[in-house]
Amino acid sequence: MWRAITRIPKTLDSLGQGVAVLPQQFQHSQLYNNNHNICSKTNYLSLHNQASLIKPKYRMSTAKPKVVFVLGGPGAGKGTQCSKIVERFQFEHLSAGDLLREERSREGSEYGQLIEEYIRNGMIVPVEVTCSLLENAMKNSGKSRFLIDGFPRNQDNLDGWNRQMSDKTEMQFVLFFDCAEDVCVKRCLGRGQSGSGRSDDNMESLKKRIQTYNNDSLPIIKYFENAGQVKRIDASPDADKVFQEVERVFLANGFQ
Repeated sequence: MWRAITRIPKTLDSLGQGVAVLPQQFQHSQLYNNNHNICSKTNYLSLHNQASLIKPKYRMSTAKPKVVFVLGGPGAGKGTQCSKIVERFQFEHLSAGDLLREERSREGSEYGQLIEEYIRNGMIVPVEVTCSLLENAMKNSGKSRFLIDGFPRNQDNLDGWNRQMSDKTEMQFVLFFDCAEDVCVKRCLGRGQSGSGRSDDNMESLKKRIQTYNNDSLPIIKYFENAGQVKRIDASPDADKVFQEVERVFLANGFQ
């Protein structure tokens, strides 16, 4: 059960420094060879050197944007609750998964096949891709309040955010939707049967996603919990009841 979070080790590796944005020739890194096979390590130096040539099209306002990380297992209801938060508190909802799926489907994307292979295999897409898509979306939105849904999902994500974005934003808290595994599986399968169009809403992909979540994402939630930054929400009830708790959290943290 995902609720047994206290069994997760309490310490993670320290955060790194530096900058990483979307590289122009990502497919030539160690993560993606000419046969489109997924490898296990990223050539960070090569990616950084390529990224240094990219200039941002937009700049954020001088006031640092406020960020709330939204985490929880597959099927915990993150997207549904984010839609309600947007309507009630005027946040901009940025789903890491949606941004990746959009990039995967974008005609002419040189990273589409790489993203598809990672998603289909229940793996976490390299942070250079995800962080860059998030940063560009924030810059292009013109907004100052952001829900970042489904990120950071592992230590690499956390390190990448720290390198690229932590000095540019004000992280408010982590909104953690805690939901029983059997409930999440039922929701995902129902979503797939009703035509969600997602290639990972099936039992085979779900097993991989759940394993990835347990191994990689729960330790990140525990990390933030030890720092006193997690707002835990019971996500098992219906969406309206869950949002009553969510609303209380945002009001208590100064959002109107």
